[in-house]
Amino acid sequence: MISHRVLRREAKRLYRLCLEGGRVNESRVRLVIDHILAQRPRGHIRLLIQFQRLIKLDIQRRTARVETAVPMPEDLQALLREQVTRRYGTGLHWEYQVKPDLIGGLRLRVGSDVYDATIQGRLMALAESFDQP
Repeated sequence: MISHRVLRREAKRLYRLCLEGGRVNESRVRLVIDHILAQRPRGHIRLLIQFQRLIKLDIQRRTARVETAVPMPEDLQALLREQVTRRYGTGLHWEYQVKPDLIGGLRLRVGSDVYDATIQGRLMALAESFDQP
C-alpha cells in the first residue's frame, strides 16, 4: 500500500512535467496518462485520481465565468476581458452565462475568486444582516 503523501507528491511531480510555459500542455497530460496506464504501477488508480484533481484545479484557475441577468454587449465584454486579463494574466478561457434570477449586475468567477456585483447578491447580504443579532 502506497501512502497518501507519496501519491500526492508523485501526482505533483507528474503535474509539473505537464507544464509548458506555466500552462498545462494537453498533449503532455495525455502522454503521462497513457504511460501510467501502460506501466500500471502499484496504486496507479489513486495516483490518477490525484493527478486529475490537480489538472481540474488548473483548469478552474484558468477559467473566467461571467454570469449576468441579460446578455452583455460586446464593448462591455471587451472592457471586462481587458481588466480581468490585467489582474490574472493572459490565456483565460471565458464562459458567459445569462441567469435572469440575478435581477441585474454581474458575477465573475476566476478560479476560487468570486466578484459578486449582482442585485440578488446584495439582497441576500441584506437579508443575512437582518438575521444576525
